[in-house]
Amino acid sequence: MKTSLKASLATALLLGSAAPTLAATESPVAGRWDAVLTRNGTQIPFRLDIKGDGPSLQGVFYDGFKPYDGTTSASFQNGNLVLNVDHYLTTINARLENGQLDGKVVAQNRESSADYSFHAVRHVEAPAGVSGPAIAGTWIIPLSSPSSKGEKAFRFIVEQKGGDVAGSILRIDGDTGSYTGAFKDGKWVLSHFDGGRPGVIVVTPKGDGTLEIQQEASRPAKAATSDYGSDAPDGRYAPALIAYREDVATAKGFAKPDDFLTHTTAADPNAIFKFNFPDNSGKLISQDDPRFKGKVVLAVVTGTWCPNCHDEAQYLVELDKKYRDKGLAIVALNFEEPEQQDTFKRQKAFVKQYGVKYTYLEAGSPAQMWEKVPQLNHLDTWPATVFIGRDGKVKAVHSGFASPASGAFHEQLKADFTSRIEQLLAEKPVVAAADNQPSGKALALNR
Repeated sequence: MKTSLKASLATALLLGSAAPTLAATESPVAGRWDAVLTRNGTQIPFRLDIKGDGPSLQGVFYDGFKPYDGTTSASFQNGNLVLNVDHYLTTINARLENGQLDGKVVAQNRESSADYSFHAVRHVEAPAGVSGPAIAGTWIIPLSSPSSKGEKAFRFIVEQKGGDVAGSILRIDGDTGSYTGAFKDGKWVLSHFDGGRPGVIVVTPKGDGTLEIQQEASRPAKAATSDYGSDAPDGRYAPALIAYREDVATAKGFAKPDDFLTHTTAADPNAIFKFNFPDNSGKLISQDDPRFKGKVVLAVVTGTWCPNCHDEAQYLVELDKKYRDKGLAIVALNFEEPEQQDTFKRQKAFVKQYGVKYTYLEAGSPAQMWEKVPQLNHLDTWPATVFIGRDGKVKAVHSGFASPASGAFHEQLKADFTSRIEQLLAEKPVVAAADNQPSGKALALNR
């Protein structure tokens, strides 16, 4: 995109309710901002709300049309704004001059540390956008060759309000978050930044009823290639993806997206799912620990560098509150980069930000996942959630996590999770054979 589009893209993107009114007790930087990140020629507009003052100062990011996540700490002193998103290892540093904010963003992820330039202006409500073609619903994106995870198709999920669109690409490991923007000059320019995953896609409706989806590559080529196979970005742009309505894709015989419940399976469904990893105090915790023994267990293969794992953790916190006292135990088998394992700074911020109370175990680095969790076949998504019955055996494995950006697929996931958990909780605890015998025989069996 050209630099001249910066203001118009930001204005087109930042939709919804009117900008917050600045209260007398709030900081001079409080209010709604139209912000833009720039890296490698790619501009990523996003909405940023700043509220409060002093110790209460906070930045709020959006996912689609709704507020999603916030900063872990913030300050504004002598014209300098600092917004920290420690659970993503992201920091925004900017200076307020002439009513505008300029600076940079440093964002770390599994592949690298990326620097973006940052520019923001006060939000001004734009006139109602042009009403574009109706594209709301679920679309299928066939891939010209399988992704590194073996997928032959993705989904594109669209919510539409007139000429304004929120769209998310859903893969087997989860979705991209909700890219948002307006219809202009025959296309939607959609962008997204929630503190952890910046991106831009351009969606163009075609005369044959399909959608052309062009993704701009601001991520390292290696990371993009792992997601998209031969459809990965080549230089700045990825080859265009073509999306078809579900019924059209079916009629054309295109492959379906992978099933979240069959992509990864237990190598031996009759074997006990075993783990034995240290907690962050160094104490080894296994499946035989009293907190897990005889309970229904969700064992989650995860890492705090993974945006979809952030999405899932917020839902797991809800499940933990609802079912902990009914016999559910959740354990995170956490894989962090080697350079994170000295301090676990991001993980600690992650746990605090989302109010995680379930067990976190340090399983190793991402490259060690297959060695440390050998009980699963085709384990290649972050996250992967293992449903374990009271007998300690794997009952199901759910690949990835469809966040609220995935609309009906998120609602279906929640229904599936709760139904499966309640079914497993309803099963009676397994009693050892010796426990059913008269005391003398039981003693004999234990000799």
